[in-house]
Amino acid sequence: MRKRKIKNYIGLSISTISAFIGLFFLFWIIVSLIEKGFHYINWSVFTQNAVSPGDEGGGLKFAIFGQLEVVGLASLLGIPTGILGGIYLSEYGKDSFLSNVIRNVSDAMTSIPSIIIGIFVYALVVVPMGGFSVIAGSIALALLMIPIVISSIDNILKLVPNELREAAYALGAPKYIVIFKVVAKEAIVGIVSVILLAISRILGETAPLLFTSFNSNFESYKLNKPIATLTVTMYDYAMGPYDSWHHLAWAAAIILTFSVLLFNIASRLFSYWRFSR
Repeated sequence: MRKRKIKNYIGLSISTISAFIGLFFLFWIIVSLIEKGFHYINWSVFTQNAVSPGDEGGGLKFAIFGQLEVVGLASLLGIPTGILGGIYLSEYGKDSFLSNVIRNVSDAMTSIPSIIIGIFVYALVVVPMGGFSVIAGSIALALLMIPIVISSIDNILKLVPNELREAAYALGAPKYIVIFKVVAKEAIVGIVSVILLAISRILGETAPLLFTSFNSNFESYKLNKPIATLTVTMYDYAMGPYDSWHHLAWAAAIILTFSVLLFNIASRLFSYWRFSR
């Protein structure tokens, strides 16, 4: 018992120290962002477009709307596809050969660097279309979302007790009704959390957009044209030679960071609200 207690104490100590190290760097990043960039957040950042290089002022309005457009379209493409794929694996395919292949491919895709996805979509979409576009950027981000959603939905639906399915079948409900009225309703907390986390996953992506939606200095929201996004604009401004660009880059970093945090907090709050009812 003494050896077991010693091993348990060592393991607990290492885990606690590791957690505090992670939290330390997390708070360090957040505090640094607030300290260096918070005073650059003002109303003009959200209401004004970018100005000519070297000029003072300007804002990120077009980049913010472009980010919302690309992420929104990617969510429309990726979330339904991922949810339906996860339902197929959990409820229809189960342990079949095809389902195992899909699971393995999905797990492999979650570890692929996002820049590889960007190059793939560049060859598959950008080159045939003859230029960068919102569509290409959305497809790239959707491809990043789909494997995450598929794997997560598959695992979440497996947690729903089989007794609920059997009770619904016993009442004469067809399979699709059982899935959408019983299984999905029981797992709604996990499904919503997965959707929010998947959106937060792609919200800060830059590399795939460099090869797909690229960037634009002109205000246009056409799906077949390049568009400015917050992540790419932040990258360009941070690498630029002008102080005004650096200020806007810090502002963009704060907007992105706290947007991701809000999505994560929203998923936790939804979970708490659902279980407390």
